[in-house]
Amino acid sequence: MNLGELTGVKLLGVLLLVAVLVTGGLYYTVYKSQSEQNDAARAKLQAKLRENAELEAYRPKLADIERQLASLKQQMEIERRIVPDEKEVDNFMRLVSGEARKAGVEIRRYTARPYVTKDFYTEVPFELEFDGPYYSMLGFFDRLGKVERIVNVSNLLVASTHTPAAAKAKKVYQYAPSESVVATCLTTTYFSHDLEPATADSKSGPVKK
Repeated sequence: MNLGELTGVKLLGVLLLVAVLVTGGLYYTVYKSQSEQNDAARAKLQAKLRENAELEAYRPKLADIERQLASLKQQMEIERRIVPDEKEVDNFMRLVSGEARKAGVEIRRYTARPYVTKDFYTEVPFELEFDGPYYSMLGFFDRLGKVERIVNVSNLLVASTHTPAAAKAKKVYQYAPSESVVATCLTTTYFSHDLEPATADSKSGPVKK
């Protein structure tokens, strides 16, 4: 078809038809695809905005949650000092010996006793033999009662330095003139997890200070 032969009205109609066809082709090949991508992007954006709005509601609570976590961590540290999760027998003996020195009594003997395993903790007992002035002995027990770590004292026997055997002392020492009593007792500390069955190290026997 020769466009030159068409009248003005027919030529205009042909040009409009071509424009419609080109526009339709562009719509289905370019514009529609781009529009679908834009709609998907808008949907993702709206979802992200809703998520951010939901999270924003927790912002005022974040500081409070962080304070609670810090408090729980501090409580756990305190509990570990009160009831450690390891044996730490050496540390326990140093603790008791340190309180004895501060109180003015002298520990002569540690004798380990077998561990006693419970459901959630283990008892670790030691028999102590010590001597000193009477009121220093009372001060020693008072100090043990105030340490962070749990230490129970039981089976206390007290006798004069003139008759130490009455307190079941294993030996007689050269006591100082200021010392008036000899005592033996059982001190027990605790650990917060199950330990292995008692071994040779945990059986009765003298333990050096």
